[in-house]
Amino acid sequence: MNPHRALAQEILYAIGGASNIKSFTNCITRLRINLVNRDIIDEAKLKSIKGVLGVVDDETYQIVLGPGTVKKVADEFGDIIQSGAGADEPQQATATQAGGHDIKAELKKKNNTPFKNFLRKIGNIFIPLIPALVGAGLINGIAGLMANLMKTGFSPEWMVTLQPIISVIGSAFFMYLTVFAGVNAAKEFGGTPALGGAVSAIIIAPSVANITYSYPIFGEIKLNPGQGGIIGAILAAILISYVEKWVRKRVPAAIDIIVTPTIALLVVGLITIFAFMPLAGIISGGIGSATTWLLAHGGPLSGFVLAAAFLPLVMFGLHQALIPIHAELIAQFGYTALLPILAMAGAGQVGAAIAIYLKLKRNKSMRNLIKGVLPVGFLGIGEPLIYGVSLPLGRPFITACLGGGFGGAVLGFYAMSGNFIGSMAIGPSGLVLVPLITGPLGIGASIIGYLLGLGASYIAGFLLTYFFGFTKELMLEHNKDN
Repeated sequence: MNPHRALAQEILYAIGGASNIKSFTNCITRLRINLVNRDIIDEAKLKSIKGVLGVVDDETYQIVLGPGTVKKVADEFGDIIQSGAGADEPQQATATQAGGHDIKAELKKKNNTPFKNFLRKIGNIFIPLIPALVGAGLINGIAGLMANLMKTGFSPEWMVTLQPIISVIGSAFFMYLTVFAGVNAAKEFGGTPALGGAVSAIIIAPSVANITYSYPIFGEIKLNPGQGGIIGAILAAILISYVEKWVRKRVPAAIDIIVTPTIALLVVGLITIFAFMPLAGIISGGIGSATTWLLAHGGPLSGFVLAAAFLPLVMFGLHQALIPIHAELIAQFGYTALLPILAMAGAGQVGAAIAIYLKLKRNKSMRNLIKGVLPVGFLGIGEPLIYGVSLPLGRPFITACLGGGFGGAVLGFYAMSGNFIGSMAIGPSGLVLVPLITGPLGIGASIIGYLLGLGASYIAGFLLTYFFGFTKELMLEHNKDN
């Protein structure tokens, strides 16, 4: 049996078999599963499976497998379920485990609020887009590098011919990102994806440049293609989902296919043109201006606070609100200066884990866990370090977050002079983010700045955790032979 199929089969048995699965999908690092009954999961067995880097018990049950692997395992996972080979293995409910499991369960209970569930839906709009965002972003980086080489005088004929082709391949997805966001938003909020895409397409239609109208007080409003961007597209797609469902309840089934989409698209299309595009345009411009102002004027302090506070935001589910902001910044500037700063949070966890490894010399199980998950921590997959190492210990999680803040301060220092360190796409972090780094300084100097930030986070996370992460009581409790 191929290793990815074997891994998928083991996971399936550990979570209660095919009958315990409502649906599943995957993002760049995680297999995300909607379960029938979470009580029959054998989490201890699941975590012990070779290839499983960690689990996150959130709205969906998320199994961390890492980039590349997760897609192959997800394909095999689906094939096993469809073939009927995922027969249920007898499971018994397991008691809640101590440490990180208790913390996650409590956080999950607190996170189950309408507002946080809404933010998760917003995040889910972009999760399926991450592979395309990463791939197109990297290709854009290659096109930019080729353009820079040509400016220096190195312009062989093959490069002159190839550069615009590479540029089109990389930029086309971002040109139509609003449509993709609209499709996914409609799907997430229970509407027809095609209608979400159709109403979002209005925003980027070249012919909107011919539209001009006036409002009292505000005066003349002239629309431009792309005005409102991602935010306008999401608003329009969410609204058309609700309008579609409202109309469908009131239209005879015989004419539903004709009347419902026509009315929904016409009504929401008009609202998009007369309300969402001008309003979302103001919001989008404000987000870009506010972010650049905050980083340029707050400098190291802003960078420190953003990086240090990011993982607590993740734990409370509030980080989902940042995803459309990243997308909007990429649409406006070609990169998001927020993502590299927030990526420093994971680097602080890496430094802290090394300190914990050295401090707890007698705790063999913790040291073995750290040895297993530290390499993927360097690659930006932080869940195993957070939920398996620092968070159950308590105090080291705080020192790790503060350590990440120092890396954020380094990038904030760059931003203070207008030399933002940005990412061309969202998704990865850690060392995996390096190929996507860009900024006003150029790709090479921007990468150096990013690596300096990572280095500062590693070192600060290590030093703060080593010297301040453990009380005498913590050492007595955790530095034991096992």
